[in-house]
Amino acid sequence: MAEISSEARRELVVAFSARYRDSSKNEKTLILDEFVSVTGFHRNHSTRLLKAGGVSAEQKPRRQHTRVYDEAVAQSLIVLWEASDRICGKRLKRLLPVLIDSLTRHGHLNLDEEVRSKLLRASASTIDRILAPARSKTKRRPAKRPLSVGGQVPVRTAGGWDDPLPGFVEVDLFAHCGGSVAGRFNHTLTVTDIHSGWTECIALVVRDSSLVVKGLESLCATMPFALRSIDTDNGSEFINDAVLQFSKDHDLDFTRSRPYRKNDQAWVEQKNGSVVRRLVGYGRLSGLVAAESLSRLYSSSRLFVNFFQPSFKLLSKERVGARVRKTYSPPATPAARLLDSEHLDAQAKDKLRTVVASLDPLQLLDEIRTMQRHLAGLVAGTLDHAPPARSADLERFLASLESAWRDGEVRPTHRAKQAAERHWRTRQDPFVGVWPEVLGWLELEPDTTAKEIFDRLSEANPSKFSSGQLRTLQRRVGEWRAHAVRRLMFADEPAPPSAP
Repeated sequence: MAEISSEARRELVVAFSARYRDSSKNEKTLILDEFVSVTGFHRNHSTRLLKAGGVSAEQKPRRQHTRVYDEAVAQSLIVLWEASDRICGKRLKRLLPVLIDSLTRHGHLNLDEEVRSKLLRASASTIDRILAPARSKTKRRPAKRPLSVGGQVPVRTAGGWDDPLPGFVEVDLFAHCGGSVAGRFNHTLTVTDIHSGWTECIALVVRDSSLVVKGLESLCATMPFALRSIDTDNGSEFINDAVLQFSKDHDLDFTRSRPYRKNDQAWVEQKNGSVVRRLVGYGRLSGLVAAESLSRLYSSSRLFVNFFQPSFKLLSKERVGARVRKTYSPPATPAARLLDSEHLDAQAKDKLRTVVASLDPLQLLDEIRTMQRHLAGLVAGTLDHAPPARSADLERFLASLESAWRDGEVRPTHRAKQAAERHWRTRQDPFVGVWPEVLGWLELEPDTTAKEIFDRLSEANPSKFSSGQLRTLQRRVGEWRAHAVRRLMFADEPAPPSAP
């Protein structure tokens, strides 16, 4: 289609619009098709042009709107809104008659009659619209919410440790609840150094953040190296302002594991089992006496574990298909690893050598066993007093070591309850009715196997026996053969049972 000028298009619009307005519906469709083909306009745009008669929106004269609620009404409404303590438009609409009369009666407001009538006539939506500019200036931005403690503590995953220096520790809380978290019970604060495996345990009376901070402060003075970083789980006893402030005051890196990912704290979780659980057991401990006993146990066990208990250290893990190959360093005690470390100064190493030279492992182990017996008594309820005084006589303990292995597990806290021997049946014996017949077969043919006997019984009673009952018959036949052999060897041996 040839390009036409804008003036020619206007003339076409005027010409077509006259015909379009006076035509029927079908004729309008034909006129619109013709107009679109000539001008190239969009069909919807063409419809609007023809209906408007060729006059564009810019050419149409604008309607002059008369402002009903002028500035005087707006200012008066703002005063009334402030006097009502800035309530919403719907409530202010109801209050205006009473509020205007009250303010006028006390001489606070003198409204023109026309302004007064407009105020009373305004709807709730109009009131809100008039007050919108004033209300927008009075709105305050909400104060920026301070970052939570959890948001200030970065996350460290299991792979976040890259052979750190001594002083990067994982911290966890071990509950001595005995299987029920109801009520109050003692806890153990377990701290494990990643570099050396050095482990410290601190007894807490209850689970409390202030006690956790005191425990960490005591570690700063007792551990053979300076603390550099603490890594905890997401428990409220760790993720709080007190522990965060402690880390800032001591210039420590404070990190946390991912929620519900215990493997992020694999180092300390392993010590919870191999040290705390192995020493204390599974019983419930509560109260000051139990906490004092735990503290005394840990005062000896920390020296025994860190100086006389070699442990492996995981160096690397490599996944090959479905298998994971782990590489460990040679077993060594935490103290030996610190003495071999180039990151510990000579003064700290001299202190470690002095301590290890003064320690008697048998005396430490005797004290550990004594406190374990005391804790076992507290758990069982047979004791309720403070732990006994330290024993200076090691002859008794040394003599007991020669025969302790015969008694199995010698740790009092790990003694399992003796289960009652079961002497009753839990299921009905399927061979009770046919056992006399089976005994006859065995007497005639002693070499007959239980499988052959079971096949005979299955052929005679196809629906009575299932294949899973063969093992039961084999045990019955084995018992009969054992009785038969003893009867041949010993004359006073009773006859085998007539029924199982």
